[in-house]
Amino acid sequence: MRETPAPIISTLTLAAAIGALSATSPTQAAGDATAGRQVFARCAACHSTTPGENNVGPSLAGVFGRKSGSEPGYNYSPALKAASITWDEHTLDKFLANPAADVHGTKMFITVPAAADRQNVISYLETLK
Repeated sequence: MRETPAPIISTLTLAAAIGALSATSPTQAAGDATAGRQVFARCAACHSTTPGENNVGPSLAGVFGRKSGSEPGYNYSPALKAASITWDEHTLDKFLANPAADVHGTKMFITVPAAADRQNVISYLETLK
């Protein structure tokens, strides 16, 4: 008796799967921006979301795509100025998890230890154009 070969994924099915995967933007944060706004309430003591309004920390308006240490009018630590980080989902996640370990000498000392909170706040920050 002859065995039936295992089904082969059709080209159409494979193309649909690849299309679905590529439809997700790699630059869009995976979290929930609404929940992230609530997480950001903890950050608002030091950071503003208003462009050009620097407090204890720099304004985070337009932070996505910005180089570290480059917000006009804010006095950054030499370490963050020299870090040459472009802020995106990955770099923000790493920095927020442990700023002092990521950039030795940064002024920022507050961490966001929960991965879900980091993803949510990053999604919120991405909305701040």
